[in-house]
Formats: sequence, C-alpha cells, structure tokens
Amino acid sequence: MTDKNVLVVGLGSPDRGDDAVGAAVAARLEEMALDRVDVVTREDPTQLVQLWEGHGAALVIDAVMSGRPPGTLHIREVGDAGEPLPTHAFTAAGRGGSHAFGLAGAVELARTLGTLPTHVTVVGVEAGTFDHGPMSPEVEAKLDDAVKTAAAELLELRKELE
Repeated sequence: MTDKNVLVVGLGSPDRGDDAVGAAVAARLEEMALDRVDVVTREDPTQLVQLWEGHGAALVIDAVMSGRPPGTLHIREVGDAGEPLPTHAFTAAGRGGSHAFGLAGAVELARTLGTLPTHVTVVGVEAGTFDHGPMSPEVEAKLDDAVKTAAAELLELRKELE
C-alpha cells in the first residue's frame, strides 16, 4: 500500500440484489491487473474510514437509490476538498446496525478524522432492489457500462497521482 496507489472498493452485499453491483464491478476491474491499483470488496462502509488511509486516491463503486431508473450511473467527486455526500442517496439498504451508517457517513467521518484521500470518486449504480437474491435484470444489463465508467474514472485517478 502506498500513497501512489489507487484503492478500488466494491461496496455492498453480494446476496442482496442490486447491492452486489459494487463487488461485481470491482472484480472486473481487478481482472484488468492495472499497476498501482489495490482492489478490495467490503460489505460494511464503516471499514472505509481506516481502509483508504495511506492511499492517494480511491474509487468506490456502490449501489445508490435516488429515484432514477435502475442501472443509471452516477459519478461524484467526494475527496477531502469535495462537497458532502447526500445521505439520502448513499444509505445502506434500510438495514440496521453499522450497515445503516452508509457510504455518505463513512466519507464524512473520514473527512472529519483526516483519513479521506484528496481524490475520491464514487461511481454509483442506481439500484432497483436490495432483496435477497441476484441483481435485477436492469442493473445486470448495465454492468458493462458501469465497468467502463469505473475504469475511465480509475485511469483519471491514477493520473492525479503522477
């Protein structure tokens, strides 16, 4: 791990419908075997607060709910100089415990603690369901687009670290 590496995090639960999209995209990015890229998957967003410490940049892929059609892609810059994330879009699928904390809470806590990298990009994929089971057909159909978008954002983050 180095501040010259980009951390890629596929966030979400693999058995909760469209919440699996973050891990699916991260796995495809890992197959590309890009230099200076560390790929992990996590279900609990609270782990991000410490996980991205020491990385110069991070790319997070996660399912979101904003009311747009399932599969819609959202790109948001949220690094330490960015604006706060809206908690209504990046909450954690209505579950209790630490899962209710969500991505927005993790970003804002890391910003407060000083562990948020300078450059953080979130690629959100609009979810249709967080029920137990596979991804919805709408999100599955947009998986290639999500991978291409995330890969392009990843290349930009790598340039930021040069």
